[in-house]
Amino acid sequence: MEVLTRRHYADIVDSWIGKGNIIALVGSRRVGKSYVLKDFVQRHMDETDVNIIFIDKEKKAFKDIKTKDDLDNWIEARFIPGKHNFILIDEVQEIEHFEESICNWYSEDNTDVIITGSNSKMLSGELATLISGRHVEVRIHPLTYSEFLEFHNLPDSDESLMIYLTYGGLPGLRKVGLDSDEQVLAYLTSVFNTIMLKDIIERHDIRNIPFLNNLIAFYADTTGKLTSANSIAKYMKSQHENVSANLVLLYRGFYAEAYLLDIVPRYDIHGKKIFESNEKIYWDDLGLRNLKAEGGMDSYIEKVIENAIYKHLRFLGYEVKVGVLNAGEVDFVCTKPGKTVYIQASYIIAEESTRKREFGPLEKIRDNHPKFVISATPLLNTRDENGITHLSLRKFLKEGLPSV
Repeated sequence: MEVLTRRHYADIVDSWIGKGNIIALVGSRRVGKSYVLKDFVQRHMDETDVNIIFIDKEKKAFKDIKTKDDLDNWIEARFIPGKHNFILIDEVQEIEHFEESICNWYSEDNTDVIITGSNSKMLSGELATLISGRHVEVRIHPLTYSEFLEFHNLPDSDESLMIYLTYGGLPGLRKVGLDSDEQVLAYLTSVFNTIMLKDIIERHDIRNIPFLNNLIAFYADTTGKLTSANSIAKYMKSQHENVSANLVLLYRGFYAEAYLLDIVPRYDIHGKKIFESNEKIYWDDLGLRNLKAEGGMDSYIEKVIENAIYKHLRFLGYEVKVGVLNAGEVDFVCTKPGKTVYIQASYIIAEESTRKREFGPLEKIRDNHPKFVISATPLLNTRDENGITHLSLRKFLKEGLPSV
């Protein structure tokens, strides 16, 4: 099957070539890191001065590369002095002490190393120490709505948007197809189980697997709601599961390390400070979230829309926090260097009470940063109300934020 270029990531990777940094593509399993590597090969393989060494640890052909010595021997046999050598390693964390090997190779003249990993602590230990931070991380997200349309050859429509919100953006669904709910469900289940087994249970030697599964289901059902470890521990106790708040924090950290979940802190808009307790949880992929949630889309559409908006803001490069005001909550405080944007996420705004709930907190923020309400209100395109832009969900997912 043809490898489609994800131009956003292709441009980022290419921009770092030749700048003396290890390029690390990070993200959950099956999120598309391998696609980005294979696309890199496809785009550069015909260049006469280039030599590409590609190692995919999930393929049988590379099963004997288990240690740094194995890795060194493999690369040494294929390295060509005088050419621009690209060393690409997919799921590098499967190789013991890979850090020492790639630190040696990336320092060779005219050599670039691009690696992928499915654990956020992949670059937090020895590697970071060995190269004094000379690596760049590129977070690979699931397909955006626009990419989803391209991958599945779908028109931009409300029906396509609902398919995206239901099935999520894992690139592997392109091969599975979207015609069979059973096959999509089977694929998502396989991906979820692999992440849980390889990146959490085996990596951290988890014993309390029932609670591990119950907690991730809880986070699916409470997507976008403020939670704390203490409140979750109390809830679990009411369900006859006696666990501590520390265990909740530990397991929550494991989900985040595997890029299943993002933990979003609260931010005092007026006081300009982070609160240390209570946060919101959002999922990396909508399909995996829906897989573990109770009920159908009609019962949790608001949560899915909020999660979709959060994910697209992250794709756009924003740091995102939950805004706190004396008068209420602002769903997202989004920042880039020199930019701040406030956003409320909503399903449908048809009644005045809903409008006041969504627009009210934004109206009470006394600064000049852009403010948006994003909703799936039918027939809405873009409308300004008291300096606040009411933006259609589909338009936002296709075009981002206007004039920002």
